[in-house]
Amino acid sequence: MSNFDQLHPALQHHVVNSLGWRELRPFQDAVIPSILGGEHLIILAPTAGGKTEAAFFPVLSRMLSESWSGLSLLYICPIKALLNNLDTRLQRYCTLVGRRSALWHGDVTSTERRHVLREPPDCLLTTPESLEVMLVSQNVDYRSLFGQLKAVVVDEIHAFAGDDRGWHLLSVLSRINRLAGRDIQRIGLSATVGNPEILVDWLAGTSAGTRRVFLPPAAPAAEAEVTLDFVGSLSNAALVISRLHRGEKRLVFIDSRARAEQLGAALRQLDVTTFVTHSSLSQDQRRQAEDAFANRDDCVIVATSVLELGVDVGNLDRVIQIDSPSTVSSFLQRMGRTGRRSGALRNCLFLATKDEALVQAAGLINLWAEGYVEPIHPPAEPYHVLAQQLMALSLQESGIGRHTWLEWIRAVPAFGQMPADQIEKVVQWMLERGLLWEDQGILGIGQQGEDTFGRRNFMELFSVFMSPPLFAVLHGRQELGFVDEKTFLSKQEGPRVLLLGGRAWQVTHIDWQRKVAHVEESAGQGRSQWIGAEPSLGFRLCQAIKQILAGDAVQECWSQRAREQLAEIRGHCAWLTSEGSTVVASRESETLWWTFAGQGGNASLAPALATACRGRATPDSFVIRFGQRLSHSDVERAIAEVRSKDPAELLPEVDEEAIDGLKFAECLPAELTLHVLQQRLCDRAAVEHVVGKTIRYCGPESQPNS
Repeated sequence: MSNFDQLHPALQHHVVNSLGWRELRPFQDAVIPSILGGEHLIILAPTAGGKTEAAFFPVLSRMLSESWSGLSLLYICPIKALLNNLDTRLQRYCTLVGRRSALWHGDVTSTERRHVLREPPDCLLTTPESLEVMLVSQNVDYRSLFGQLKAVVVDEIHAFAGDDRGWHLLSVLSRINRLAGRDIQRIGLSATVGNPEILVDWLAGTSAGTRRVFLPPAAPAAEAEVTLDFVGSLSNAALVISRLHRGEKRLVFIDSRARAEQLGAALRQLDVTTFVTHSSLSQDQRRQAEDAFANRDDCVIVATSVLELGVDVGNLDRVIQIDSPSTVSSFLQRMGRTGRRSGALRNCLFLATKDEALVQAAGLINLWAEGYVEPIHPPAEPYHVLAQQLMALSLQESGIGRHTWLEWIRAVPAFGQMPADQIEKVVQWMLERGLLWEDQGILGIGQQGEDTFGRRNFMELFSVFMSPPLFAVLHGRQELGFVDEKTFLSKQEGPRVLLLGGRAWQVTHIDWQRKVAHVEESAGQGRSQWIGAEPSLGFRLCQAIKQILAGDAVQECWSQRAREQLAEIRGHCAWLTSEGSTVVASRESETLWWTFAGQGGNASLAPALATACRGRATPDSFVIRFGQRLSHSDVERAIAEVRSKDPAELLPEVDEEAIDGLKFAECLPAELTLHVLQQRLCDRAAVEHVVGKTIRYCGPESQPNS
């Protein structure tokens, strides 16, 4: 007897007869008993592997068998585009068995929201931020709305767990748990997680019940077609794409909005049918591009990571990666968009435009071939999210007890581990700064809190990520997208021309007060800017890069151009050895310690080294640069001093930019903000590895060109 037979008969009937499925996939069948039994799960399966149905069908079966009523299921996604994409599919599944689903996010109309509140659906597709809005809105009877909730599905859970949105999500679910008066079943879905056993405990928190992980079937690296090529420039990449795989549908990933625009424009000039999509294009522009791409062959869509998640753009023939993502997880998500047709292989062509990207891609491919996927570590000590939740709860409850508010969110693992005296310091700080007021043991948002977060009905309070100042770009009444204000601040002769959607637009008027730029179509060369930090690289990838540089192996997946360029790069790194973890090299003006420890490891080591050598020490992902030339004995003495310390004492410096990037930092005492950021930036495991290895010293004649 298959587990499929345990599903409600009506659902079985429609899966077979209405959907025309002869059977479920093996892993979909395998998870049925656990979900029917109410267990908390992490379900891992490749992109387009059927994770949604694996979770949704058994929950829908419970809904029928146990006669759930009212809003009983939340389906949570990290981005609105994915919710929109899933909406039609889940609506159909619900309708087949006489149930309803609905959508709620920032682009849903007020009329549609009123309908949800008047007649709650069985399933609601939404985001954590929208749930927060519902909980604090005076127009929502949240106790009634969430009182019947039984289960929650979190799609693309890796996109939440690795940053503060994960803590925000768990906080909101903890509050909804309390409103429902029961433990809500929690199911997380992902294609790429290196530590799912840890993640399922993170998701379930203090909830009762069994936790389980369902892993995908093993898929050897040989089942994918991966090629690494070196093209040397973005214009050359456009030329290769225009000539390669003609007649096929190609998805090109590039990790920069500005470069996505440049590549899109270059491909159009080469008469390639090209669409562009990224987070700073308007929702309408993105939808048009993605829909047009999905319905065509022989075309290209250039995308940033927005298409890394499971938004459906139809059956792809090829994925092309310009340069390299910073994690194996991202690579797997992207390559997983291919190979969906019967008999087709997953595939990815890397086109490296510069030396460092070529070496990074080679290291990344080696890690993938070894079966490595990065573990996800939720950010340490989210005191600022705790402060945000205190303010949100005071809005939700129109004042919250000073000694009872924590009961709403104590189930969140990070909050339950925080010392009571530290939490009290945060509350006292917020009271002293006027962010909160207190009256007879009741806390509410103070005047300073309203001034800081109260604009646009407290919308700044409902998300835990920062939004840079952006200008809307309008063509007539049509919104094209958004650009950073720096686009308009740089000096420029002649008319200013922007690139948006891979097309050029001449600026005709700038409304500085409303932050709106009016444009008209142009035949000129456009340019747009957005603020974006270079991704830091982790320890394992940096070590893989070192092995590439220090070795002489040639991989079958490298093109001839890639082999020749890597051989040249290796020639400049003859000083490097794969044995030992570090190399020290000197020039006339500075000394460098090539650790390949990753950004977190080097940032942790640098301050102590600077103190030990009484100078400067500047880290990046690969090297620590001393501000002056040091003798070998000086370096040995400095490193020996660092080795004598407890790794827990080696903490990174924190600059103003990092503090400004921590939302709700003003809710914390300065020393606590510093502590939070230091704990997040450090990598103790990398530090222990580096200081525990022997060091090889090289003179100036061995120093690489860098």
